[in-house]
Amino acid sequence: MLRSLTVSLCQRTQPLICFTSRYCSSTPAENKLTVNALYNLSVDISKIRKLKAWVLHQHPAYVMEAAALLRDLGASGLVVARVLELHPEAILCRPEHLEAQKELWMSVCASQRDLVGIIEKFPASFFTSPCHLDSQRANVMFFQSLGLNKRIVAKLMASAPQSFSRSVKQNQEMIQTLQKTYLELGGNESSLKVWLQKLLSQNPYMLMKPPEALQNNLMFLQDRGFTSTELLQLLSKLKGFVTEVQPELMGLSLSYSQKILGCTDTELRQIVLKCPALLYYSVPILADRFEGLLSAGISLHQIMETPTVLELTTQIVQYRIQKLRSHGYDISTGSLEVLNGTKKDFEVSLGKLYLRQERPLFNPVAPLRADE
Repeated sequence: MLRSLTVSLCQRTQPLICFTSRYCSSTPAENKLTVNALYNLSVDISKIRKLKAWVLHQHPAYVMEAAALLRDLGASGLVVARVLELHPEAILCRPEHLEAQKELWMSVCASQRDLVGIIEKFPASFFTSPCHLDSQRANVMFFQSLGLNKRIVAKLMASAPQSFSRSVKQNQEMIQTLQKTYLELGGNESSLKVWLQKLLSQNPYMLMKPPEALQNNLMFLQDRGFTSTELLQLLSKLKGFVTEVQPELMGLSLSYSQKILGCTDTELRQIVLKCPALLYYSVPILADRFEGLLSAGISLHQIMETPTVLELTTQIVQYRIQKLRSHGYDISTGSLEVLNGTKKDFEVSLGKLYLRQERPLFNPVAPLRADE
């Protein structure tokens, strides 16, 4: 009974893959041929033993075949070692499956160099189970039939491989829902493909969501007074994250923001259009950010004028305000636009303030001084 319980626990805790069979033993022996082959490729075997030791016990293993395929694609020895350390399951893929994967990926990659870059970043997306190959092929054909850019399809396969391992019908349903929604909200059919490409590249995981999630969220926003034009604007600005939220949570976030700002429903909608993040930030996050801004001397009116400052964490806001004050900028009376943007954007704004301090403004009508 104890033995059967041990086997059951092992089967539950170890990941399952359909291209190899594994057994659970109290003291399994490592495959010496596998270990030696990995060692000869300069792979850090201690990392594999620490995180995925079960791979080293499998028979058969195809270490040299996996390495040869990567080298044939142009990968250096260092890249080969890194890939096998990060995703040692690669050595369990049969050579014929690796060739099939290579052929499939090269149908969406511009070059072998691009494919090596994808494998290096997303090895699990390339070294998949053969039981998913038919679904992968069907999904690649489907996305290509939409006229999507090859680079977009490759990005989808790399960052959201689960969406290519499932039935093509599920992806068709989500894509059709997006297309129908875009057109019903007033989108131009000639711009549909570009819009869809941008949306999918921004959030590939939205394909994994049920179409009902998108429809329910848009219905909720419509009930809050957003027009079709505004909904289309939100759908684009949210970068696909409209499928990540729930009506109940959006309702709580909107109610909290409206209470703090003391604004009307119309004003709230305009604020959301400027800062769609208000829809998916939780109440605790919003509370922390409002408190951080108000404690820094920023007024509610300023926040309503530039609500995108709520997208910045409290720590970033505090750091930037401190930097601005050191340059003589009074954030309580000035525009909050200077706080916005990436780190690089802020540094550019800071540089402009510094130049303004160092160089006085030129007055074109002031008389020039002449030496006597």
